[in-house]
Amino acid sequence: MVKDRETVIEEFNELVNMNSEELKEWLSKEESAGSGWAKDDGSGETIGHESGRKIIQILEKNPKKDPDQYDQDDIDHMRRVVAYCKRHLAQEETAKKNTDSRSYKSLKNWGHDAQKT
Repeated sequence: MVKDRETVIEEFNELVNMNSEELKEWLSKEESAGSGWAKDDGSGETIGHESGRKIIQILEKNPKKDPDQYDQDDIDHMRRVVAYCKRHLAQEETAKKNTDSRSYKSLKNWGHDAQKT
């Protein structure tokens, strides 16, 4: 069952616990670029790194998180972010304990810092 728009927005805003500046800084680091699955386009960029750039656009476009300001592309990506973060947080305790783990770094690419409270 596909989550409704309101649920996706609410869960995205809960799970993405990094602001755009924190995420930009993280994505500029080499350890960010090497975490996750490579895209199929030969660019060398990971799927999560690309996702992080999209998250930054969403956060900067709508800093007040007004639900009416998200377009369908935003919601579609937000849905992917929620699914990814929930799945990985449920499967992997490593991300919460080890900042050197691939899990931790990959989740950060998706806007979630597992060390933040």
